[in-house]
Amino acid sequence: MLQISNAVTIPDEELELQAIRAQGAGGQNVNKVSSAIHLRFDIAASSLPEFYKERLLALKDSRISKEGVLVIKAQQFRTQEKNREDALQRLKALILDATKIQKARRATKPSRNSQKKRMDKKNQRGQIKSLRGKVV
Repeated sequence: MLQISNAVTIPDEELELQAIRAQGAGGQNVNKVSSAIHLRFDIAASSLPEFYKERLLALKDSRISKEGVLVIKAQQFRTQEKNREDALQRLKALILDATKIQKARRATKPSRNSQKKRMDKKNQRGQIKSLRGKVV
């Protein structure tokens, strides 16, 4: 069971973990041992609350298929157990990031005093530049 928050958990039956052979360099160990993990999670068929499902399915993430299946491939570590833990932590992080509500941005104006200071500094720099070329 994957604990997302105090109220939200994902049962193990909804997570499909499959051991596969890792890619890349690593010698004979990589060629013989299935240490990488493919984690498949069907978002639409899961027991997550609707809010979580909507937010996850709305993500523009290449790991989420059109059918709503999230696939995470973990192959960073040499052992299957560490890769399994890494895949579960990445799933948890993705769900938590998707459910964060961004603070609404509000357009602001610089104050009149800050605008005046900025223009004064620009004028000062311009005067210094114009004095450089003159021989006194």
